Amino acid sequence: MNSSLLFFVQGIPEMAGFTALSLALAGVPLRWGRIVAIGLFLAVVIFLIRSLPFAFGLHMIAGALLAVVIIAKGTSVSLPKSFLVVFVSGIILAFLEWIIHESLFALIRLNLQTVLENELLWTLLGLPQAVILLLLAVLIARFRKSVPDKWRI
Repeated sequence: MNSSLLFFVQGIPEMAGFTALSLALAGVPLRWGRIVAIGLFLAVVIFLIRSLPFAFGLHMIAGALLAVVIIAKGTSVSLPKSFLVVFVSGIILAFLEWIIHESLFALIRLNLQTVLENELLWTLLGLPQAVILLLLAVLIARFRKSVPDKWRI
């Protein structure tokens, strides 16, 4: 399967989950059409940055900063609060990636090098954290009181 397509299979749900979690933490009602559109946009930008000859990891910083700007401009959430919720979501994503990868590597008894050589397997290992991010967002939004008029777009 094409590596670009595989990136988007995992990247769009992960960025949608990342966005939804950030919005839920900020108390913004979850509007899934907008969240998926933002996730798609972030995934495309991150893909383009990863395709350029920049240092690895720059795509994460750029994606996070872009998410901060999108949340601050697209909702009534302040810039500092947008930064905070995106930062917390990033920490949660990094923690989930670490826990899920370590658990699955131990469970299926594969080493990192073997998984990195198989693009399909690498993509599939990234999907659980996207699902967990989405579930966390829904749970937080359900129990946290959101303000209905937070969206500007």
